[in-house]
Amino acid sequence: MTMPFYISPEQLMRDRADYARQGINRGRAVIVAQCAAGIIFATENHSQALHKISEIYDRIGFAAVGKYNEFEALRVAGIRYADLKGYSYDRSDVIARSLANTYAQTLGTAFTTDSKPLEVEVIIAELGATAQDDELYHLSYDGSVAQEHGYVVVGGHSEEIRKELAHTWNPDLPVADIISLLCKVLARPHDQEPETPPTPVAPEHLEAALLDRSRPRRTFRRLHLPADAAH
Repeated sequence: MTMPFYISPEQLMRDRADYARQGINRGRAVIVAQCAAGIIFATENHSQALHKISEIYDRIGFAAVGKYNEFEALRVAGIRYADLKGYSYDRSDVIARSLANTYAQTLGTAFTTDSKPLEVEVIIAELGATAQDDELYHLSYDGSVAQEHGYVVVGGHSEEIRKELAHTWNPDLPVADIISLLCKVLARPHDQEPETPPTPVAPEHLEAALLDRSRPRRTFRRLHLPADAAH
C-alpha cells in the first residue's frame, strides 16, 4: 500500500500564492488614481474588444489584471450583484465596500478550496461627492482587501510604478496632463538597461476611463485618445 504524498498546509499556501503571483505579474499594470476631476483608470491594452477597465454601477468602476476569463467572470458577477441590490432596495444602497467584501469571499474561497487560485488582482473604486469621500479597494488573489488612498497599482512592475508615481503624481493636474503622465509611467523600460529612453504608450494602446465627478449619476466614461487628451 502506497502512502499518500504529504504537503504541509503552510507549503501548500505558499505554492498557491507563488502560482497566482506569477500569473498576475505577467499582465500589464493597471493604475487607478484619484484626481481633481474624479477617479481615473489607465492601462496598456492592445485589444480593442477585451477590456480590463469597466463600469459596475452608477459611481463604481472596476479594474483588474491577470487571467482575462477569470476577472471577466468576476466583473459580470459584480454587475449582477449591483443591479439586483439596486433594484431590490435603492440605487444608493449599492456601495463599493459591500461589493469588495463579496469579491473577497469569492477570491478567498477559490484560494483555499479550489484546485487552483484565481490569477487576478482587482481594484474597486467608488466616486464620492468630494475627493475625501472617494473609496479605493485593492483585492488580492487570496481574498485579502485593502482600502487605498491616492492611487493603486496592480500587475507587472507595480512596485516600480508606485515608486515612480510617488515622485511624479499630482492629483490637481488636468485630465489630459494626467493621461500623458500615466502613458510615460506605464511605458518605463523596467526590463531594459537604465540608459534606454522610455517610449510612452501609444494612444491607441492606452485603455483609459474616468469616474467623472461632474456627472450626476452615470459617472463612468471612457477616454478616447487623443481627442480627450487634447482638451
